[in-house]
Amino acid sequence: MAIKKILVVDDSKTELMYLTDILVKNGFAVRTAENAEDAFRRLVEEKPDLILMDVVMPGQNGFQLTRAITRDPLYAGIPIVMCTSKNQETDRVWGMRQGAKDYITKPVDENELMSKIKALG
Repeated sequence: MAIKKILVVDDSKTELMYLTDILVKNGFAVRTAENAEDAFRRLVEEKPDLILMDVVMPGQNGFQLTRAITRDPLYAGIPIVMCTSKNQETDRVWGMRQGAKDYITKPVDENELMSKIKALG
């Protein structure tokens, strides 16, 4: 499946703008969400081909949200890439255990992000 539509979930407006700029420049359609509630609303409105998920957010964190999405039969097929400043190996392992397909640390390198997206597509 070709990845065309990406949902970026991050509570930082700066990160949302930075990631959106990279993705749009590379030909992707991007929607954003600033928290778990927003993310589920976006999922219902239009199912993305990929989700970039921050971890540290108010309310439900990215690990919890990833687990909820991957366990929901409606959305379980959407690959999730954790996109976070949490750079410990334990965080990476925990993210993958929650259902993430890949893990990238901030500051995000454009080439690394594109190669991860390409690998999932």
